[in-house]
Amino acid sequence: MRPKTEQSLKRNRKQRELRGTQVNTKMLQTGSVWGFTGSTMTSLMFFWAMYKQIFPYHLQVHIEKYVYKLMGWVSSSVHIKFNEYSREGLEKSEAYDSIRNYLSTKSTALGNRLKANESKNSKSLVLSLDDHETVEDVFQGVKVKWSSSVRENHNRSSTNRDKGFGERRYLTLSFHSRHRDMITKTYLDHVLREGKEIGLKKRERKLYTNNSSHDWSSWRSGSKWSNVSFDHPATFESLAMDPEKKEEIKKDLIKFSKGKDYYKKVGKPWKRGYLLFGPPGTGKSTMISAMANFLGYDVYDLELTTVADNAELKKLMLDIKGKSIVVIEDIDCSLDLTGQRKKKKEEDEDEEDEEEKKEAEKKKYSKVTLSGLLNAIDGLWSACSGEKIIVFTTNYLDKLDPALIRRGRMDNHIEMSYCRFEAFKVLAKNYLEIESHDLYGEIKRLVEEVDMSPADVAENLMPKSEEEDVEICLKRLLMSLEEEKEKARKMAEEEEKKKAEKEAWKKKKRAENAEKKKAKEEVKKLKP
Repeated sequence: MRPKTEQSLKRNRKQRELRGTQVNTKMLQTGSVWGFTGSTMTSLMFFWAMYKQIFPYHLQVHIEKYVYKLMGWVSSSVHIKFNEYSREGLEKSEAYDSIRNYLSTKSTALGNRLKANESKNSKSLVLSLDDHETVEDVFQGVKVKWSSSVRENHNRSSTNRDKGFGERRYLTLSFHSRHRDMITKTYLDHVLREGKEIGLKKRERKLYTNNSSHDWSSWRSGSKWSNVSFDHPATFESLAMDPEKKEEIKKDLIKFSKGKDYYKKVGKPWKRGYLLFGPPGTGKSTMISAMANFLGYDVYDLELTTVADNAELKKLMLDIKGKSIVVIEDIDCSLDLTGQRKKKKEEDEDEEDEEEKKEAEKKKYSKVTLSGLLNAIDGLWSACSGEKIIVFTTNYLDKLDPALIRRGRMDNHIEMSYCRFEAFKVLAKNYLEIESHDLYGEIKRLVEEVDMSPADVAENLMPKSEEEDVEICLKRLLMSLEEEKEKARKMAEEEEKKKAEKEAWKKKKRAENAEKKKAKEEVKKLKP
């Protein structure tokens, strides 16, 4: 048995030596591969650096053009490049921004290296692919690749140096040539549409006001409008109005925002007009803010008194982007639009008081006519920027020209009335965080009888100090309602008294006239 054991030991030793030799051989082979790869990469980097330094830029362009062409002959892939800026480098590409927005969701989920961009037009950070990073996308079962690249800009013009365009970024879409039709006809439209929607959702909404044409500059983008961030907190939930009426308005807005295909089918521009009318303090401006927040639209506050003429008004309207609300507040006071269709006889009979003359002097600068305004909001020019809501507000509906507010121009007429009980309950919930109270019964009786604006009701409900509780605020409102009721009663009595005095005066005048007439007739009888 012993010789057999020694033989086995020798055999095992030889096997271990053989395995060790194989391992060492593999390690040497691996080391050789890595060494070869490292030296190859070093050589390539060296030659690339020499190529960039020795060959002039215009020659590099020609060489790379033929290299790409050669690669195209041997490759079945198609590549589409999207530059960040136009060729002149002065205007940013909207397509590039839309694609970057679209890829932001893919990048966040799949990308290994991301870049955070703090855009002035976005309310949050925009995550995008870092330079020289690639991400895949799948559309209708087809796999495509998007890559982000950057290269030095060799255009040394003073304009580009001043603008800081030292680097030019671009995105490249790569896909198999057999999917060319689907990608170019369907996929790219899908990417641009989705990217635009994402950009609109993430953007920081603005409140615009028009500048005087004296301040316009042809070279400066957006100079017709100044803007600030729009962050008004009003919502339909906090708006003091009858709940059923609010729901009707919300449904109308939703239908409009989703009605692109419908408006195209019926042959109308994608716009809708709203007329808000009612006494001061009834929430017309708050309604506009709630509409803007509900739809996620920008707001353009158009001040007609600073618009020189009809041509300038058209230019302003053309500069308004989609997904916006164009507001002309107090349309009855903005311009002398109400008297432009009066007959000569009516104009002769009108007597202007001092206040009206002062208002006329303010409006003297603007030569915008009723016809010009109608064409701007409802003519051929109105179809140039889609998805737009136009809102007029007025305290005096009867002062407006019927042509200005007819259906089709102002599609939805909304009366902003005095505060009634349903609107009061909304305000009480907003200001006092209550939904019921023992005093509600008495308040309900009074708010239905007294005409008090929601602004006045809200002022009474707002606590003035830390010591004021719910009951104190409600009692203050009751006291104000009682005072308004008493004031209204006294005013009604005075009106009745004035009416009675006027009737008595008219009766007396009629009697005097009858006496005079009778006296004249008696004189005529006495004459021969």
